[in-house]
Amino acid sequence: MRAVFGLVLIVGMALAGVAVYMIQGYMADLEGALQREKAFNAKAGELVEVYVFAKPKKYGDALEEGDVTQIYWPKKALPETIFREKAELFPENADGPRYLMRSVDAFEPVLATRVTAPGELASLTSKLQNGMRAFAIKVGSASGVSAFVKPDDFIDIYWTGSVSGSNGEVTRLIESAVTVIAVDSALNEGQVSGEVAKTVTVAATPEQVARLAQAQATGKLSLSLVSDATQTVEGTVEVNTRDIAGVIEEVVEEVEAPKVCSIKSRKGAEIVETIIPCKEE
Repeated sequence: MRAVFGLVLIVGMALAGVAVYMIQGYMADLEGALQREKAFNAKAGELVEVYVFAKPKKYGDALEEGDVTQIYWPKKALPETIFREKAELFPENADGPRYLMRSVDAFEPVLATRVTAPGELASLTSKLQNGMRAFAIKVGSASGVSAFVKPDDFIDIYWTGSVSGSNGEVTRLIESAVTVIAVDSALNEGQVSGEVAKTVTVAATPEQVARLAQAQATGKLSLSLVSDATQTVEGTVEVNTRDIAGVIEEVVEEVEAPKVCSIKSRKGAEIVETIIPCKEE
């Protein structure tokens, strides 16, 4: 009986030891997980709740509360115009719903630049900032990259025409890194058909509109895609026909011809001219 009791005691102590070992392993794994979580939180920083789209939406769709959801986002990486409060995104006593100004996918952040103001329809004017005007440029297959330009792209605009005093036509950069707000009747990338555009509408100041209107009336406009709005070109960019042909204009110095003095006399019916030294002045 004592032997059985001793055997049971030994087995019990062995099991207890195994249990302690397993608990220690579990605690070590838990501590490691906590340390990794602390390291992740330290790297990510403070998280705040923001609104994102809960499902894909198309341009012109009305935005309803069921179309958005809240997720946590690193505070230090918040987009400038992201919505964080429901009262801001869906204000009470609004004149109507907000509308999508471009197609979006699920879990894209809800930004003020992607939706209209409450009650405002998605139209061309909603894409214009204060003081800006919309100007339509006639384009075609010969207008540079007109087949690839999409709304919200940036373009350089070149004018080709004749200038008084120049030999042949001149091509000059007249506007740099202007924003495209529409291509034909499409206001966002998802609406573009992929065919060669007939008109490209840009956002411009009144002075730029006047310059573009004059350029379009007096010559031909060409477009060039730019990567972003910071890629503006400073100074004058101009090329003429002589530059392309590599013609170098030679400057000929005028050499003053020596002064010649003479007298004329008549001999009968003949007039004879005789060279004489010039008098010093």
